[in-house]
Amino acid sequence: MSEVSALAQRIDALLPQTQCTKCGYAGCRPYADAIASGQASYNQCPPGGAEGVARLARLLDRPVIPLNPENGAERPRPRAIIDESLCIGCTLCIQACPVDAIVGAAKLMHTVIEDRCTGCDLCVPPCPVDCIDMVPVTGERTGWQAWSQAQADEARSHFEAHQARLEKEKAQREARLAARAARVAPGAPGASQATETLTTASPVSSGGTQTPDSSPALDEASTAAARKQAIIQAALARARQKKATLAAEGLGPKNTENVSAAVQAQIDEAEARRKRLGLATDTDAPPPDTPDTSGKA
Repeated sequence: MSEVSALAQRIDALLPQTQCTKCGYAGCRPYADAIASGQASYNQCPPGGAEGVARLARLLDRPVIPLNPENGAERPRPRAIIDESLCIGCTLCIQACPVDAIVGAAKLMHTVIEDRCTGCDLCVPPCPVDCIDMVPVTGERTGWQAWSQAQADEARSHFEAHQARLEKEKAQREARLAARAARVAPGAPGASQATETLTTASPVSSGGTQTPDSSPALDEASTAAARKQAIIQAALARARQKKATLAAEGLGPKNTENVSAAVQAQIDEAEARRKRLGLATDTDAPPPDTPDTSGKA
């Protein structure tokens, strides 16, 4: 192990392992690597607070300096709470959580495992209906006073398990895609015939029989889809109203700016998905003081 790598490991052991990315790096270990290599300062970790800076200063034999305000402020440790009445089961918060502290399934309500939540805030920006609140749970205690080494070690274990799961799922997904590509590769037996069948198939049947587009099953599916979209639109409307109210009171989400590239990609994907579904975005919504005349719930 190189000297820089060994130092990075010791630095990482002093970080709170919230994996919040507020330091400007993708996680605690990348930040530790950057400090060890001289690419980052040791005062960029808001969850560690002033005590965290002092711990790193002692290790590095450097002076104790103030926490860099550009990375955030020291604060009581929060916990994510999901408003079940607004959750639409999109799973974006589950994907954003670095320690698998959120459980649920697509189209079903999600919930937070309290003991696992590190208060990283990463689940807030991707939520398309703004149904997640970060609630302080440590009173006046901030930084390491609101956290413990045992909790940090446990959070690291959960993060490593999360990363291992993602790698496993990625490998399985790539294996499935490779197998599918092998089955439908050009020149494969039956591939040309299947392509020709799909290309020449006509949706209109002869003899006046009912076409697939007009079948009762499809009509029922279309009605169900419209009902689902109306429910989602109603949830989005309620979320917009709640967001406007919180913003007016100065209580809206504070971490929607300068998020990491990974989180921004999830936000962009959420917006793209809503556009594909024909759902209104915040930019399409009327101002909070404009009466809603659409007739929707």
